Amino acid sequence: MLRVPFSEGPLTEEQRTRLQQLRRQLAGDCIRSTTLATCGHPGGSLSTLDALLTLYCGATHSPEQPLNAERDRIIISHGHITPGVYSTLAAYGYFERARFMREFRHAGTDFGGHVEFGVPGVEWNTGNLGQGLSAGTGSALALQRQGRTARVFVLMGDGEQQKGQISEARRFAVKFKLNNLIAYIDFNRLQIGGDIAQIMPQAIADEWRAAGWHVVEIDGHDLDAVRAAFSAAYLEPRDVPTVVIGRTVMGKGIPFIENQAKYHGTALSVEQAREALQILELEDDLDSLLADRAAFTPTRALAHHRSIELPAIDTGTPRDYAVGVKTDCRSAYGDALADLALLNNQTELKVVGLTCDLKGSVKMQRLDKESPDAYIECGIQEHHAATLAGRMSVEGIVPFFSTFGVFAIAEAYNQQRLNDLNDANIKIACTHCGLDVGEDGQTHQSIDYLALGHGPYNLKIFVPADPNQTDRIIRYAAAERGNMLIPMGRSKLPVIADADGQPFFGGDYRFEPGKADLLRKGDDVTVVCFGDVSWRAVQAADELAPELSVRVLSMASIRPLDTASLVEAAQQTRAMISYEDHNRDCGLGVQVATALADAGVATRFRRLGSHFYGSSGEPDALLAEQGLAIEDLKRACRELAG
Repeated sequence: MLRVPFSEGPLTEEQRTRLQQLRRQLAGDCIRSTTLATCGHPGGSLSTLDALLTLYCGATHSPEQPLNAERDRIIISHGHITPGVYSTLAAYGYFERARFMREFRHAGTDFGGHVEFGVPGVEWNTGNLGQGLSAGTGSALALQRQGRTARVFVLMGDGEQQKGQISEARRFAVKFKLNNLIAYIDFNRLQIGGDIAQIMPQAIADEWRAAGWHVVEIDGHDLDAVRAAFSAAYLEPRDVPTVVIGRTVMGKGIPFIENQAKYHGTALSVEQAREALQILELEDDLDSLLADRAAFTPTRALAHHRSIELPAIDTGTPRDYAVGVKTDCRSAYGDALADLALLNNQTELKVVGLTCDLKGSVKMQRLDKESPDAYIECGIQEHHAATLAGRMSVEGIVPFFSTFGVFAIAEAYNQQRLNDLNDANIKIACTHCGLDVGEDGQTHQSIDYLALGHGPYNLKIFVPADPNQTDRIIRYAAAERGNMLIPMGRSKLPVIADADGQPFFGGDYRFEPGKADLLRKGDDVTVVCFGDVSWRAVQAADELAPELSVRVLSMASIRPLDTASLVEAAQQTRAMISYEDHNRDCGLGVQVATALADAGVATRFRRLGSHFYGSSGEPDALLAEQGLAIEDLKRACRELAG
């Protein structure tokens, strides 16, 4: 396949002719694949095809080693152009063309309707428009700080420019002078509903210039112009990133579908496809391809797991907070994160912290002061920051993304969902969760994060009960693979003591996912709790001790959940209460009830938790409003045990 590195200069006449011939062949495959699947996006694939071919002809990449660390990254933000992307990747040897034709948009295969990294050569799952540039900045920043010379290309659509996250990402790229980042916009002027100027007017080039990017406008179907623009940005980068805007034609090369918005997402019929292949002067092999696809049955299970080479993390020595000390979990988090950065970033960048104008609130001051290269200020741009962090994680860096719970998981849910789909390694250490936020009021009281956190199938959820447990969870998270949600409250908490008065989570305590912590033994009632109300459950149990024996199970590991301990408690005590600073209809109580029901275990059970939006006031008052004060818990224990 034709490979002419950008460093070799302009194409020769022979090279240009070969690339034009290849473009015609791949245009045919864009038509074939969508017609075979009876759905897909041929229009944008055909308008972007010249840019795709130019990139794979000139960039550094290897089908034999698709994840080679020195490769240039090519991220497709308008992920629906899979016909063009997969046709190009097949031509460059990433997989067999016949496999693409058989499996495109077929259940049980990797070749989905939008780009997915299970296909060799695809860097990042997209399709939720507007996120590709943020992912590109993640790679560009990581490569920059790792001292690597690889470039990052991000291909986007023009309608996609209406998304606000792109504005966030381009500001960030300029702030950090990511001149290793090159964007391309397929400016065909059409989107699903018609003309982009009618659906949402934009001065696209002016907006990019205003953000500080170097803007190059070209004919997107002129192979020499496309190559010249990419080569200049690749070989002679400026102090700012470059965006190339290619003026193109929707459906280019097939006259009867050109400039028609309908073919953004409509496949050609078999008869139309035959006509298109004739126009392209290509073989009409549709009958054999249709027969091959009809006879195909998937024989393998999908297993989308990245081969991320995780950095070896030294977790250091845990800090111990003594009984009687009162501090907040977020401060313990900040100290643990700073410790990890100092320990691990001596020779290469391994651990970073990202926040959104909340350095003091999430306690990253020490990280910024002692390890400034590890502190990344993203501004009030949560959508971008979440995607940025997720993408950095697949470049061999462990990112801790921190902001308030309502921003980190509620506002940026779609971005966290894509991080899960992309098998990333992000640590979402969010603070100010629950009614514990207090006076900031309803808009900032994150009381649904467990429900949201259970949406992405692979997201682990760990909620620390005190500063000692926070320290150990953070150190565990840094060294272990996987996306993790680590919510914390705002208030200073007492250190939880064991029955002998020693720090329960101090000393030799080790956090283990899927294992509950038995804070108090008891035979009458079990209180199942987590997070910032755990100390209250312990106090209630201690105060009830003369009259009731209350078992306290703290479930720091919400996902995975220690079902065995719940079943055992339900069988050994007379009743169970879930107690949480969270919406009781979608929090721990629901998880407990489900676990017991699945196990076929019956018990008297009551859910204590938030059941309406809180008001503005001190956390103790807000908990009391919801019937969650210590006295309320004691009353519930007495009633259920009676």
